[in-house]
Amino acid sequence: MDPYQDKRIVMTLDAGGTNFVFSAIQSNNEIISPIILPSHADNLETCLSTIVKGFSEVKKKLSSNPIAISFAFPGPADYPAGIIGDLPNLPAFRGGVALGPMLEKHFDIPVYINNDGDLFVYGEAIAGLLPYVNELLSERGSSKKYRNLFGVTLGTGFGAGIVRNNELFTGDNAVAAEIWLMRNKKYPQAYAEEGASIRAVQKSYMKEAGIKSGYPPSPKEIFEIASGNEEGNSKAAQSAFIELGEIVGDALANAITLIDGLIVIGGGLAGAHSVFLPKIIDEMNGKIMSYEGKKINRLVFDVFNLEDNRQMELFLRGEEREILIPGSNETVIYDPLKRIGIGISKLGTSKATAIGAYAFALNSIDNIN
Repeated sequence: MDPYQDKRIVMTLDAGGTNFVFSAIQSNNEIISPIILPSHADNLETCLSTIVKGFSEVKKKLSSNPIAISFAFPGPADYPAGIIGDLPNLPAFRGGVALGPMLEKHFDIPVYINNDGDLFVYGEAIAGLLPYVNELLSERGSSKKYRNLFGVTLGTGFGAGIVRNNELFTGDNAVAAEIWLMRNKKYPQAYAEEGASIRAVQKSYMKEAGIKSGYPPSPKEIFEIASGNEEGNSKAAQSAFIELGEIVGDALANAITLIDGLIVIGGGLAGAHSVFLPKIIDEMNGKIMSYEGKKINRLVFDVFNLEDNRQMELFLRGEEREILIPGSNETVIYDPLKRIGIGISKLGTSKATAIGAYAFALNSIDNIN
């Protein structure tokens, strides 16, 4: 399946607590202007009617019939069954709502619902960071090729997804990669998301700046303060993002040691990567100790910042060389440098999620057929 060449159409939805944004994808491209409708998050009947209305309006704009509906929706949910659980930002959904089956019955086409973190990473694996890095390695004549991608979204929450050998890994309960629940390194009684989100950066800035009341600056404003482009407490702003990097780096080190693949970062905070990504790299390339105090590397591979030109060059170069096969005159290629890289989304979080949703639907239909 090549989603860039596939002419089948899939209807999509970007579901937020305030608005629903409906669209359609063909050949990995959005083919209509998005339709934006209020979500009516506090009224289930109105909310469901809005979803049906949105997809119906999309269908009217299409030149041919869609083959599926595929979109991300907040959890908790039984995604394979299309049943949405108790959502904090959509309070009308309580006790289990069979959203997928309802849409299948109304439109008479398959409906696929997934976690947004999963679809974001799937999109980056198909058309984003993963093929980008592999193409650069190939251009260098390197034998190295990456097949696995772990990704996180840093925004209102701390989400993640796993792609292994071009397949989305969701787990037996459709709750794989719930990185937000990892232990928080700096505050061990708390979960990681408390230190790895927009609210975390804002709270940290307010605390370090000694501001006890009022509305905190936006993450973009805090980033501009940290970068010296706006007035404010630059030390507090830098400290807020460094703390974010330390907590995220620790969580990523725990996660990636079980996965061994490239890492992509998306979400609303990704634009501030210049102030927190170096700390993530330092944390992952740091040391850990035995009970006796002996220090060893935190990970079995080196981690490179793919947004840094010098580190990208070292990553691409590797240590590849020819070695002799004992007892013969023949050689084989050997690269002893075990390494992974961390980069920022090449597509943008929203586009990557849409491409992931599109590809997931096509792949699921093809596997059934």
